[in-house]
Amino acid sequence: MNKRAVAIRCENLSRHYGEVAALKPLNLEVPTGAIFGFLGRNGAGKTTTMRLLTGLARPSTGKAWIAGVETTLADSAARAQFGYLPQDPAFYGWMTAQHYLDYVARLFSMDKDTRQKRVADMLALAGLADAAKRPIRGFSGGMVQRLGVAQAMIHNPPVLLLDEPTSALDPAGRYELLAFIERLRGQVTVFLSSHILGDVERVCDTVGIIHKGELLLVAGRDELLAQYATDVLLLELDETPEERLSPFVSALETLPWVTAVGQQNGGLRITVSDLPTAKHALLPLVVAQGLVLNRYEWVRPSLEEIFLQISK
Repeated sequence: MNKRAVAIRCENLSRHYGEVAALKPLNLEVPTGAIFGFLGRNGAGKTTTMRLLTGLARPSTGKAWIAGVETTLADSAARAQFGYLPQDPAFYGWMTAQHYLDYVARLFSMDKDTRQKRVADMLALAGLADAAKRPIRGFSGGMVQRLGVAQAMIHNPPVLLLDEPTSALDPAGRYELLAFIERLRGQVTVFLSSHILGDVERVCDTVGIIHKGELLLVAGRDELLAQYATDVLLLELDETPEERLSPFVSALETLPWVTAVGQQNGGLRITVSDLPTAKHALLPLVVAQGLVLNRYEWVRPSLEEIFLQISK
């Protein structure tokens, strides 16, 4: 990790259930201001980590701190440091969003003026201002999850813990919630556990991968994608007849820095061994063959591809 302030710290944090290690000793630091993606398959230990961080479960070994306060003690001082959205949040369906947020604010002993301001601010941030007086039971899945994040933030905590927040949502609901989380960047530190890799790749700037209870790596998202980058180019040519395409493919295959040429989705996938040479030579070669180019893209691996490679 770099020298930024640390929002979340785990030191030898573990949890055993009998002989089963749900979480092996975890040493982790999450920098302040990060949107941290905690990736793992179902059963990898993500929810166990969340429960330990929030004090909902006692660790077998180790400790955890959020904003400098030890949370494994599960006291009131610790609870003030974070907001928590469990994987399956439950609400009183007969309450309105405004009523429910006011109810949660009362639990944090806010005075009336502070409550009214925080409730209004959270409704606006969650995009629920127009639905503030509607019963929660009529909300869509995306609205319910955004309300869940709003209630987790009502007391203005420095850290937000979200356990699989998009797992039960349809594409529209996921889009709404991820856009909401993106709007939180710079306001709070977000610790987001998920097995949906596309969601993490979209919003998270730092990624940790956990597998079978063990933390495998922690890295910046862009750093991780660059580390596993492949020297592969996608070329999409404009309605090129086979009699013109075949000579081009044959010419590519004779080049010493081209290791493979294949067809993919109507284009060519070219793997090279000498990236600088390829970047200088490929486009002139296309022009020399008199071909019309629609798309030219160097392939970046997805977080899903990297995850599958790491957690085999």
